[in-house]
Amino acid sequence: MSTLANTNVFDYINVLDKAADASWLRNDAISNNIANADTPGYKRQDVNFETQLAKALHSSRYTSMDAKVHNLKASRLIPVAYTDYSGYSYRLDGNNVDPDTEGVYLAKNQVVYKGLELSLNQEFKNLQAVLK
Repeated sequence: MSTLANTNVFDYINVLDKAADASWLRNDAISNNIANADTPGYKRQDVNFETQLAKALHSSRYTSMDAKVHNLKASRLIPVAYTDYSGYSYRLDGNNVDPDTEGVYLAKNQVVYKGLELSLNQEFKNLQAVLK
């Protein structure tokens, strides 16, 4: 007998959960960038998740999105923080953080996180409706 956990019911939830974790990590990175905007030599940080997800989904080109998500190894989707433009700085003190740009990135990331949160809630509502 198959249990609910052994089905592909949680595939989208697992991917959305990883994306939400990445968005949360990006929020922390952007906040650190803003906090260190005046720190000499500081290099801005960002998080790379979208590229990983796109590569993972694109690896199976001629299958449906459900099949692509099902075949994803969610445990391999790990958000990675990195130093952005580590050799680049437009300021004399070596810092490459632009507070105005970081504010835009922060606002964008908050919208993305809210969208992921709504999507996760909808997936759980769908699951709840099926179980009734």
